[in-house]
Amino acid sequence: MCGIVGLFLKDPGLEPRLGEMLTDMLITMTDRGPDSAGIAIYGRGEPGRAKLTIQSADPAQDFAGLAEAVGQAIGAEARAEVKDTHVVLTVPADKLQEAREAVQAIRPGVTVMSAGEEIEIFKETGLPKDVAARFGVDRMAGTHGIGHTRMATESAVTTAGAHPFSTGSDQCLVHNGSLSNHNSVRRRLKVAGMSFQTENDTEVAAAFLTHRMHEGASLEQAMEATLTDLDGFFTFVVGTKDGFGVIRDPIACKPAVMAETDQYVAFGSEYRALVNLPGIENARVWEPEPATAYFWER
Repeated sequence: MCGIVGLFLKDPGLEPRLGEMLTDMLITMTDRGPDSAGIAIYGRGEPGRAKLTIQSADPAQDFAGLAEAVGQAIGAEARAEVKDTHVVLTVPADKLQEAREAVQAIRPGVTVMSAGEEIEIFKETGLPKDVAARFGVDRMAGTHGIGHTRMATESAVTTAGAHPFSTGSDQCLVHNGSLSNHNSVRRRLKVAGMSFQTENDTEVAAAFLTHRMHEGASLEQAMEATLTDLDGFFTFVVGTKDGFGVIRDPIACKPAVMAETDQYVAFGSEYRALVNLPGIENARVWEPEPATAYFWER
């Protein structure tokens, strides 16, 4: 039993409040998963630049001089913004992969949480309110985001095992449920060139979508492919640079509710996650259908 939330803003006037609204939604879901929590924020990127969000168990040691070392390695300016156990490293967009390789060579003990032009992922063990406060998520602006509070069933309670999982540029996924064939799917994806940081079944789902989209599938087509290729009970909320999507397995035993107004589209494991959103009393509210892909893009 986990809690997941998502918020896609249609109204640019709400963008300064994205982090505040997502934080409130996620805190409301605390009793569905008190082990760890995480949020992916999609902010309007800086033209010509991209970001790596990096986590460390020893940030004072690992983040000292990191931007300078990476900048020297890639021959371009790298800027760092430290946020507790994470740092957002900004580099020229055409140097993103080179910068990622440099980070892993210079600081092999750190974990790259996300990479892309707009995405930033912050996650740690602990209650949602504490995790959000550590990173100041409620003060973050953006266009859309997704969040997760975890009750661990498939793996240990660690930062690496927390959601969201990101396996592609500006892509991430949160999951409520359990996959029964993740080991066999992981093996196939490794043969296809995908790499993994954990044994978590949700990382497999994220990598499955990334691989499908690398092969040319749209977000909708990739989500629909989960219905035939992934076994188990699941509700997925997926983030991309341009929007987000939702899909439930054909049985749909995991709870889910959506709301849409002229200002936003919102997702929550339960309706109570949505009750403080502006104008929710006038929203169209519905339960997403089983085996049906929903997605919204800018």
